[in-house]
Amino acid sequence: MITVIAGTNRKGSRTKQVAERYFELISKYSDEEIKFLALEDLSEDFMHSLMYISEHQNNDLAEKQDEFFTPADKLVFVVPEYNGSFPGIFKLFIDAISIRNYKENFQGKKVALIGVASGRGGNLRGMDHLTTSLNYLKMNIFPNRLPIALIEKVMDEFGQFTEPALIKELDSHAQGFISF
Repeated sequence: MITVIAGTNRKGSRTKQVAERYFELISKYSDEEIKFLALEDLSEDFMHSLMYISEHQNNDLAEKQDEFFTPADKLVFVVPEYNGSFPGIFKLFIDAISIRNYKENFQGKKVALIGVASGRGGNLRGMDHLTTSLNYLKMNIFPNRLPIALIEKVMDEFGQFTEPALIKELDSHAQGFISF
């Protein structure tokens, strides 16, 4: 199973649109089950001071973890640039799901990273930061990280990519990750 995760809880984000397009693309090429999770769909009360104790974790978080994360062999993290890195909510999500089934959630899983930014770097720095954390968790990172820069110029108001070169790159990335 492959799970594509939109790594922000911001409603109506470009990141979610990118993740949805990637989900459609990878679904076209893979016979595996593909699932989609947007962090904006998590209940807001999953963050609290007792979340680091398994029996106090939010039921919605546990259900999402059991459906989308634990059974996945491969994960695609689509992460926007927030203040020169990746969103804190995404780190908090990773921290929260590390309480239950740590080894099953992380170790040996294959991960593709896609960065999204309004600026020219495509969240390269954020993907570097995230890679460090994921390596610590013993995850296998697909070496072809995909930075999508100047998102407002390469995606229209309907969430469709407009640049043929980027569409080709996304296509190649999806096919490469499937065979990774």
